Amino acid sequence: MSVRVKLTLSYAGFLMLAGALLMAAVWVFLLRYVPDRAKLYNPDDRPGSVFPIRSVLLEVFAPRAAAVLAFLLLFGLVGGWFLAGRMLAPLTRITETTRMTTSGSLSHRVRLPGRNDEFRELADAFDAMLVRLEAHVAEQRRFAANASHELRTPLAISKALLDVARTDPDRDTGELIDRLHTVNTRAIDLTEALLVISQVEQRSFTRERVDLSLVAEEATETLLPLAEKHGVTLETEGDITPAVGSPVLLLQLATNLVHNAIVHNLPERGTVRVRTAVRPGTVTLTVENTGEPVAPELASTLTEPFQRGTERVHTDHAGVGLGLAIVKTIAHAHDGTLTLTPRPGGGIRVTVELPATTPQTDG
Repeated sequence: MSVRVKLTLSYAGFLMLAGALLMAAVWVFLLRYVPDRAKLYNPDDRPGSVFPIRSVLLEVFAPRAAAVLAFLLLFGLVGGWFLAGRMLAPLTRITETTRMTTSGSLSHRVRLPGRNDEFRELADAFDAMLVRLEAHVAEQRRFAANASHELRTPLAISKALLDVARTDPDRDTGELIDRLHTVNTRAIDLTEALLVISQVEQRSFTRERVDLSLVAEEATETLLPLAEKHGVTLETEGDITPAVGSPVLLLQLATNLVHNAIVHNLPERGTVRVRTAVRPGTVTLTVENTGEPVAPELASTLTEPFQRGTERVHTDHAGVGLGLAIVKTIAHAHDGTLTLTPRPGGGIRVTVELPATTPQTDG
């Protein structure tokens, strides 16, 4: 049986039970005290009259009681059917929206009117879920399209180089090999970045205690030769910043931030500052660099996959456009946040904020 039928039978059953209890109350508190034999009743010396007896009242009461119960049954079934329909109307509306969603249309919403009750809260929560789901699906589709485009580019270049080598056997093979190596390296870097994002989004990593300041220090030491090559000065400072997460992923996060700050800096005498700090309940890693002024509207899009500033595309370090996207994914996987703020004098300040943990003590 459907829920509406069950509710209708429940309403009718409760109504019949209430009627039966009412009839029983009439019998217990009224009819049982009626005498079962006729008696003369003559108050104030008036002419005598016969008091009603129980058998006569039962003959009159029983058919009326049965009729009332039958009416209550019919009224309970009809009224219960309509009441159940009104009560279940919001669920019907949610079900219709769910069917539309399963067909692939994520733009439909329940938008349940009326006052706030349990059904309204359910509908609002369902609409909020659809909004997030639609945004996530759109982001995944855009990501897949961009990834396909980015992967197609090096493959097309490799095919063109091989076609040229096939048609021109006398061409310098050394130059061809160098170009193929560069293109192949870019494709490998892009594939590895996509794999990192996929693994991090699944949160399939082991969490352990990590000192974010040591992670930042390791990242800066690793990239110190690159900074010297670009004429960039690295400055590090900060306190012990205990957090919980994956040391490998957090090192990847810090390395990406410092690497971006180095390669997207001033042509000479640039500076990169790496700081860690402890706040109430959180720890932060801040990486800021000097460089060209960055528009606020551009800074807000740099964490999107395959987004690059104009100046980045025309340099030798355009990258694959996934550096900050990986940082954002790792930060969110660790229940943290990523904030990008343009610096007034040029460059950008990137702050990663993660939940703090109490430092582990010996003993």
